[in-house]
Amino acid sequence: MNKILKFFGVFAVCCGVMPAFAVSAGTVNAANGANNARGLALYNTSTEGARGYQGQANAYKANQRNTYYMVTQQSVDTACREKIYACLTEYCGDVTVVPGQRSSKCQYATESELYNYTMLCLQKDTSVLMAQYDTNLRHSPGAMNTAARLCPPYVQQELMSYLSMANMADQLSKSHSDLCLQRRQELEAAMACHSVALAYGNETSSMLNNQLTDYCGAGVPGGSTEMVTRFANAGNVGASVWGWAEKIVSLDLNKKAADWQAAVDAVLAGYTNRMNLACGDDLKLNTVSHPTNNEPSTLQTVAALAVGAAFPTTNQVVENPYESWSIYMEVQSRSELWDYKTAHQVVNAGLNPGNVFAENAFLTSAQMDDMQTAYKRGTKAFVIRDSARCYVIPVAELSATERSLMAQSFANCISQ
Repeated sequence: MNKILKFFGVFAVCCGVMPAFAVSAGTVNAANGANNARGLALYNTSTEGARGYQGQANAYKANQRNTYYMVTQQSVDTACREKIYACLTEYCGDVTVVPGQRSSKCQYATESELYNYTMLCLQKDTSVLMAQYDTNLRHSPGAMNTAARLCPPYVQQELMSYLSMANMADQLSKSHSDLCLQRRQELEAAMACHSVALAYGNETSSMLNNQLTDYCGAGVPGGSTEMVTRFANAGNVGASVWGWAEKIVSLDLNKKAADWQAAVDAVLAGYTNRMNLACGDDLKLNTVSHPTNNEPSTLQTVAALAVGAAFPTTNQVVENPYESWSIYMEVQSRSELWDYKTAHQVVNAGLNPGNVFAENAFLTSAQMDDMQTAYKRGTKAFVIRDSARCYVIPVAELSATERSLMAQSFANCISQ
């Protein structure tokens, strides 16, 4: 009986332990499965091999860094502009409108000289140009992140900008300089004397000198005794031996040459050119063609009386209703004129158009019509300009005084 009870007790114990063992084993396996699933959620096997959303966090950080550099750090163009300007400033001095502070080293420097110096200056600069790329390119071959490698393509553009600023600074400093103010006062006095000299040119020398002294003498702002002498002696016949002989024969010591008005204009043109050079201006003197005296001189008359024959006159007096018409006309070309030969051909084509309806790359039909009208009314020269040059093209014979006047009025133009 006891053996039977022991058997059933052992059987009961075994039956109780087996379900418990089964439940325990299932519980452990379920826990292990949950842990594995949680591990997959916490560990993202992406290309970066980072935990969780670390890849997105890195991308966000890189975007923030790039945005910061984009907003706060300069670009290649800006960095190169600073480098190039620093090289030019070191060579020439800073661009300023204060007179006397810019170095005279570049006052007459050519573009090629400045270009070559800037290239040499950049080649010596091997420092880091863009700080934000220094880490990535530190160990790259060839020093990619330097001014010597990145900035040469920007030299020409920045050099033209620098020359433009320097030119504007020069003009502004010139126009406010003491010398410019003196030349302006001098030109004002010369313009007053110009009118007086034309009005009293045929009067006696004493009256002419007194009038000139009152308007542009030593006591007038900008005037001087030298100016009075220049206007008083403009166009005098006594410039040659025959001129003095003519004065003595005619007993007229105040006699002037036939084109003395043009000589007075030439004196004023000289003062105009002095002011233009001092102030950087481009003031033009609009001169007119003065009537000339075609009567025989006193020496010719005396010679004719001595031989008992009338002296022949070679010039005929022709009435010109446009006596006050300008001796030159300025024309603006629509295309570039690279040399004097081309400019001469353009002026000839404007005065003698083969076909008025043919297309002209240099002049419009209205310009050609104005040129032909001016030529008919006494214009002797045309000043044709393009964007950078100007040419003086004579179309009629100019007197020595008129040539001198044109040379002084257009000193910066090409005349041959």
